[in-house]
Amino acid sequence: MKKLISPRHVPTFSAPLQSNTSAATGWFRAMPWLMILVLLMIGMVGILSLYSAAHGAWRPWASMHAIRLGLGFTMMMVVAMIPIQFIRRYAVLWWVLAILLLAVLEVIGTGKGVQRWFSIAGFNLQPSEPAKLAVIVMLAAYFHGLYPDMLRYIRTYVPVILIVMIPFGQILLQPDLGTSLMLVLTASVLIFAAGIPRWMVMTVLGLVLAAIPIGWSMLYPYQKSRILVFLNPDLDALGAGYQITQSKIALGSGGIVGKGYLQGSQSHLDFLPERQTDFIFTMIGEEFGFFGCIYVIGLYSALIFLLIGYSFTMKMNFSRLLVIGVAAMISFYVTVNIGMVSGMLPVVGAPLPLISYGGTAMMTVFLGLGMVISAMLNEKDVHD
Repeated sequence: MKKLISPRHVPTFSAPLQSNTSAATGWFRAMPWLMILVLLMIGMVGILSLYSAAHGAWRPWASMHAIRLGLGFTMMMVVAMIPIQFIRRYAVLWWVLAILLLAVLEVIGTGKGVQRWFSIAGFNLQPSEPAKLAVIVMLAAYFHGLYPDMLRYIRTYVPVILIVMIPFGQILLQPDLGTSLMLVLTASVLIFAAGIPRWMVMTVLGLVLAAIPIGWSMLYPYQKSRILVFLNPDLDALGAGYQITQSKIALGSGGIVGKGYLQGSQSHLDFLPERQTDFIFTMIGEEFGFFGCIYVIGLYSALIFLLIGYSFTMKMNFSRLLVIGVAAMISFYVTVNIGMVSGMLPVVGAPLPLISYGGTAMMTVFLGLGMVISAMLNEKDVHD
């Protein structure tokens, strides 16, 4: 008779398999699938809108936008696999790199009368966009290391001023007033969420209001013209006021349900300028009307409220502030763009994230969302 093998001698792999399976299941459950679904829906709106902007053609915008969306989602998932502690530890490095890129931009930057982009192998990179994200990460890391009592002292905010104002000044000198103001506004939301005392908030608001006359005197002539035309578009209806006038006509002509897909007369007859970038929301409103506008706004609102909800679940202060900063960055993108094309804000050249044609702003959003997912997946070692 053959000797029977004792069960204790039989190799088993059940424990490792169970461990791997449970890890994969935990990773799958922790993924913010609802947020990813909303991102896909917003990206699809962008592809369809750019297809219409090109008069029913995939090139030059819709096909490239689809490729960039694919690259952006891939980048987001890669960043999500990076431990959030690693991102926090090297926050100073990201911020310094952003400052250096903005400094080099002053020497070799390109643009029509401005210096906002690097032109590399036919692609344009706008360093001011990732600089906003670098400021968010740096501020979140700084406030993470503070005790609550330290927030009461003015000296605590001296590094904060440097973190924000150095890139703000660099972007303002390009000149790019819109991006620089969005950077300050995003940073302000994060600082407020960190717990700045109320008296400091009121003091800063008072100083800002008092500095408005000084700021007005420092604006470039074309920036003053944009503000004056915003207040009264009829001042230069065929010049500086042309864009906003045509945008209002297109939005108003869309009515409740719009003229229909590919049927926007203002955009397809080329009355609407920059319909693939800054004024793409106007084209959506012309073709799909009030309901189309509400649909797009609803998608962005869902994304922003999801991010705010995620921030409440964060145990680590860095993660919480990072998520709030990314939510604020996206909300200002959306608010400024829609306010601009509807005549409620001056024209400053802000893209509609994931819908407007353009690579740098899209990749910045995906990088930020990748960090958000990283915070959700890798926030176990909260004491690191």
